[in-house]
Amino acid sequence: MHLSPEHNHDFCAKQSSGEKRTLYVLILTLTAMVVEIVSGTIFGSMALLADGWHMGTHAAAFCITLFAYRYARKHAHSDKFSFGTGKVSVLGGYTSAIVLGVVALLMMVESINRLFSPLTIQFNEAIMVAFLGLAVNVVSIFLLGDHHHGHAHSHDHTDDHSHSKNHSHSESHTPHDHNLRAAYMHVLADALTSVLAIVALVFGKFYGWHWLDAVMGMVGAVVIIKWTWGLMKQTSPVLLDENIDQSYRHSIKEALSPYAQVQDIHIWKISGDHYCAAIALASDNDKTVAEYKILLAKFDKIHHLTLELNPLS
Repeated sequence: MHLSPEHNHDFCAKQSSGEKRTLYVLILTLTAMVVEIVSGTIFGSMALLADGWHMGTHAAAFCITLFAYRYARKHAHSDKFSFGTGKVSVLGGYTSAIVLGVVALLMMVESINRLFSPLTIQFNEAIMVAFLGLAVNVVSIFLLGDHHHGHAHSHDHTDDHSHSKNHSHSESHTPHDHNLRAAYMHVLADALTSVLAIVALVFGKFYGWHWLDAVMGMVGAVVIIKWTWGLMKQTSPVLLDENIDQSYRHSIKEALSPYAQVQDIHIWKISGDHYCAAIALASDNDKTVAEYKILLAKFDKIHHLTLELNPLS
């Protein structure tokens, strides 16, 4: 199969806004991390040091996010990738989800350890740390929050070998930026732990419920693990080329069945938003590739369509 020079396989949604916002959050997180680690060292506060290094794990996740953005942009038009770099953002989101899950497991282990081997808590400093972390994360949440926008474009290409390459869609929705969503989940998780810590520390200071600090840590870890699992369930099917739901494939077969026999059909995601379809048809009528394309035009989830026409044996 030969493609014309103008044939475009760039299915990577442009996310320059998300990249900039992630960079701002990274700078904010690194600044807060350095302040907490330096302050903890000077004042001998384990609470400050622990939260500072905890922020460091999130800063590492934001670096993954930024790397994914820049790699996808740099290689967007490279012929090394069959369908562009649309899955780089998905891979970045999946990797960040794993980092988030590791942080949650470490939180769980540390919380269980503190429940059975409680440490002396410097409540005033710990509460100050929790409020500082919450303030940083509230600002980060606003920076990374969803910004709805739409996009629309269409283009087609038909070659001379009874194949159809159809890029045609008109959408107005928010692209699924799994990379940005992963960064957002990190700051949301951190905000949750800060809120739970503030509640536990206040009750611990005024009522002597020292055990509540460990319990809140375990509650936060469970919630974060649940979020992590949800993000992995969103990204892993894209990375594994999972087929689109059976009902959608059945609808396509129904549309084609009066005119041709569907021998093979595969529809999978090639980015967070774009689907590719490869369909093999067998027919003894004289319908052209263009006519079959018209029949399938209503299936607007498909952005890259390959049709193979074979004689009915």
